[in-house]
Amino acid sequence: MSLCLSSSSSLFSKSFNSNTKSVIPRFTASADVPDFLSVDWLESRRKRPFGPRLSFSAEESVRYQLDALMFNDQPRPDYGVEVMYRFAGFDPFERSLYFGPSFDLGQFERFRRIFHHSTYRVLLNHKERKILSTLNVEENCYKQRVWIRGARPEEEETFQFTMVQRVGGFWDGYWLTESLLHDGDSFSGGVAY
Repeated sequence: MSLCLSSSSSLFSKSFNSNTKSVIPRFTASADVPDFLSVDWLESRRKRPFGPRLSFSAEESVRYQLDALMFNDQPRPDYGVEVMYRFAGFDPFERSLYFGPSFDLGQFERFRRIFHHSTYRVLLNHKERKILSTLNVEENCYKQRVWIRGARPEEEETFQFTMVQRVGGFWDGYWLTESLLHDGDSFSGGVAY
């Protein structure tokens, strides 16, 4: 917004009428004032990044994450991992047990590298999956074990999703992934993240 001032040295100048003395401001504001919402607000709202929604159940949240990983590189490389990061329910400023061992996952790049580790890469662009079991641990805690057949020959693994429904705060009512664990010793060879 620009403000145009008159060329006089003061913002106010005195103007004398024959009967009264009054102060008349001698500046004008000239700018295009934008509407409260932009013209393409509704369309941009529809294009918001895919992630947790209040309307998703725990089962739907797991399914949408697995769907994103199944088509991991569409519409861009590692988009499925981005979706997983949006659903992740850890504090980025603290070490997390999301993958089992304690990792600093605050930066997306570190999170992404774990998925490219030999154990978790079976999830990326996987070909088939089957739900082995589901369990409602508590009212706001849900676990699901999933068998995954990967894109490479003879590549199959089993993973356990633990979903937690947040109570209070910004994410109140949303189902977020507390952990994604591999059945077995997934980091026995170490991981460079």
